[in-house]
Amino acid sequence: MNNLQIVPGNKTPAITMDAAGLIEMKGKSIPENTAEFYQPVYEWLDQYATTPQPTTRVLINFEYFNTSSSKCLLDIFRKLEAINNSGKSSVSVTWVYDEDDEDMMETGEDYKSMVKLPFNVQAG
Repeated sequence: MNNLQIVPGNKTPAITMDAAGLIEMKGKSIPENTAEFYQPVYEWLDQYATTPQPTTRVLINFEYFNTSSSKCLLDIFRKLEAINNSGKSSVSVTWVYDEDDEDMMETGEDYKSMVKLPFNVQAG
């Protein structure tokens, strides 16, 4: 399976999806067409779900994202939750926020309450 690497833009985050079991997303997410931007991420996760690594680590470190990106993130977390529930991989999420950014901390806590995954919210 191939890795997925999306280079950051002015309105889009850096995304690294490594078939070795490491997924990282960081930066800003305010793309013009959010669904189109995240489509390769969904497709990669669907493929990864068929033969995931025993451990999958997810690191999220957003400065800012818009409402449509928020929905896409929830969809991503749901796919990760399904991978975790399959018993094929132990998935854990680390949500990193700037220690001065209470909104991003609360957003991480909100996601943590919405999905059944080991979910760590930490200042970074």
